[in-house]
Amino acid sequence: MGEYAKIFKAYDIRGIVPDELDETVAGAVGAAFARMTGAQTIVTVHDMRTSSPPLAEAFGAGAASQGADVLSAGLGSTDMLYYASGSLGIPGAMITASHNPAKYNGIKLCRAGARPVGAETGLVELRAMAEDGVPAAQGAPGTITARDLLSGYADHLKTLVDLSAIRPLTVAVDAGNGMAGHTVPKVFEGLPISLVPLYFELDGTFPNHEANPIDPKNLVDLQRAVVSSGADIGLAFDGDADRCFVVDERGEIVSPSVLTALIAVRELAREPGATIIHNLITSRAVPEIVSAHGGRPVRTRVGHSFIKAEMAETGAIFGGEHSGHFYFRDFWFADSGMLAGLHVLAALGSQDGPLSSLLSEYARYHASGEINSEVSDQRAATERVRAAFADRDGVTTDELDGLTVDSGTWWFNLRPSNTEPLLRLNVEAPDEATLTDIRDQVLRIVLTP
Repeated sequence: MGEYAKIFKAYDIRGIVPDELDETVAGAVGAAFARMTGAQTIVTVHDMRTSSPPLAEAFGAGAASQGADVLSAGLGSTDMLYYASGSLGIPGAMITASHNPAKYNGIKLCRAGARPVGAETGLVELRAMAEDGVPAAQGAPGTITARDLLSGYADHLKTLVDLSAIRPLTVAVDAGNGMAGHTVPKVFEGLPISLVPLYFELDGTFPNHEANPIDPKNLVDLQRAVVSSGADIGLAFDGDADRCFVVDERGEIVSPSVLTALIAVRELAREPGATIIHNLITSRAVPEIVSAHGGRPVRTRVGHSFIKAEMAETGAIFGGEHSGHFYFRDFWFADSGMLAGLHVLAALGSQDGPLSSLLSEYARYHASGEINSEVSDQRAATERVRAAFADRDGVTTDELDGLTVDSGTWWFNLRPSNTEPLLRLNVEAPDEATLTDIRDQVLRIVLTP
C-alpha cells in the first residue's frame, strides 16, 4: 500500500520500499505519467538497488497500459536519463533514491527535452491522478523494448568537452557502489586515463560507505587512495551519479564553489559574455571571477528547480550549486556530475601543473560548510539573528532564501529546512578567525531562546 502524501516530495517521489513505495504505486505513477504527458514514447532508466528493476518494470507496464511505447534502458545514471530524454525528445523516469539508504527508492521524472517535473510543474497533478487511479485506456497497450543507451550517452558527453589534447592522468574514482561504477568505464574509454577504481561493484546495500559525497566522512577512502596511488585527482559520485565531488593530488577536498568557478571560466572562454547561475550559498569568489572574465553572474535560491528555471529564463550557459550539482545549457539545462568531472579533467590535463595549483586562484575565502542546528521554532530563531545583526554598521540583509547577512567582507546565510526542524547555516569570511567568530555568534543566538 503506497503512502502518496508521504512519498511525493517537492522534486521527486521517494520512500521506503515496500512500505511506502511498491510496484503497485510505481505502476500507478507510470500510468498517470503517460496520461499526463500524452507521450507516445517514454524512456525508463534504473539504478542498482535490488528493488529498482521491478519498480522500473512496473512503471513501464503502467505507462504501456495507457498506450505509450516504453524504451527500457536498464541500468544507468540520472544524467543518462536526461541524455535519453533530451536526445530522443521524449519524457522519462529514473528509478533511484540517489544517496538515500538502501531501504529507500524513488522516481525522478522529466518531460521531453529533460525538462524537470516538480511540485510546481506537474508532480501535484500526477499524485492526484495516481492516487485516484487512471481509467483504462482505449485501444491496444504500448510496447516495451529494451534499448542500450550507455555508449550514446558516453559519446555525447565527450562532444561537449574538448579532451583531445589532455596529457596522461591517473584518476582515482569512488563510485560508492553506485551507478558511476557502470558509467565511468565507458565514459573514460579511449581517454589517456589510468583508472584507480574504488567500490565499482554495483551494490544497493552500500557495503563500504553511504553514496553521499557531500558528507566528508564518505570521502576518506578516496582521499587515502589518491595519496597512496599518486593519482593526479580523485572523483567521487553519489548513488545515481548526478553529483560529483573532487579531491586534489594532496588528498584535500575541493569546494564545489571552486569547481563552479573553474567550469564557469571554461564556459565563458567558449562563449564570452554568457550568463552564469550560482546559488546564494556559493562562495563570493564565483560572481567575482565570473565578472572578471566578462560573464554575467546571476544569484538564485538553493534547489535545482530554481537553478533550472533561472537558466531557462536567462539562457545561462552554466549553473553551479554548492551541493555538487552542475547544470549545462548544452545538456538540456540539466545537471551532470560526469560532465562536470570531464571539465575538471580537461582543465587539469591541458596544463602541466598539479590540480591544487590550477585551482588556487579560484579559492579566495574561508567557508564553514553547512552547519545544521535543530530548533523548535525556526522563524523565532531567525528573527533573533536578524535583530542581533540589523543595526551593525555596513551590514545588509536580504530574504531571497532564508536570511542572508552581508558585511561586505564576511557573509552568512541561515535557511530553514523544508522537511526537518533544522536551520542550515553557511558562513564565509576572508580569514579563519573571522569565520570562527561570526559562526559562533550566530550559533549562540540560534541555540539560545
